[in-house]
Amino acid sequence: MATTSEDVWRILAELATAQAELTAAQKETDKQLKETDLLLKEVSQQQKENAQQLKETDRQLKETDRQQQKTDKQLKELGKQIGGLGAKFGSFTEGLALPSMETILRQRFGMEVISPSVRVSKDGKHLEIDVLAYTNGELNTAYIVEVKSHAREESITQLKSILQRFRSFFPEHKEKKLYGILASVDLSNELREKILQEGFYVARIHDQVFELDIPDNFQPQTY
Repeated sequence: MATTSEDVWRILAELATAQAELTAAQKETDKQLKETDLLLKEVSQQQKENAQQLKETDRQLKETDRQQQKTDKQLKELGKQIGGLGAKFGSFTEGLALPSMETILRQRFGMEVISPSVRVSKDGKHLEIDVLAYTNGELNTAYIVEVKSHAREESITQLKSILQRFRSFFPEHKEKKLYGILASVDLSNELREKILQEGFYVARIHDQVFELDIPDNFQPQTY
């Protein structure tokens, strides 16, 4: 069948429409490509920023670790200093107690031998006594003095343990009557009552010397 002029114009119109649709599609594709490219650039930038943040975080962690190591070292050094200070203060307290305690032991209790800082080892076991005083003869008595800067309830247990173990380390004194004295710079009234209830003498600091602090009706416990 012969092609008429109307057919030609219809075909041209269809071609024009198709071309317009293709052009529009190409523009949309270009737009999407640009948006995708922009998104990729943003992702790349974000990745760079994340990488930078990770580096900064890693640096901060390393710095924190370094500071922690430095702090640990300082704490260890401080612990040594505090430990040394405690030992020095304990020695000072014992030194402070000895002259006044010696007066009490001699004049009040009639002790003849007074020995500070007694250390004894026997069969792999050890015993430390701050002050040991004793006398033979008619009295035949011994006193053990435990000196504390700050007395606590465990100080009672410690003194009791020393008294209970004393004769196994000093069999030559096994026939002696044995008493305990707890001398302390810092001592609460509540703890004083507990010490007295255990039958131990209490000595407290007064005008830079130790004095006995016991009631008139006090009955000491013999070990």
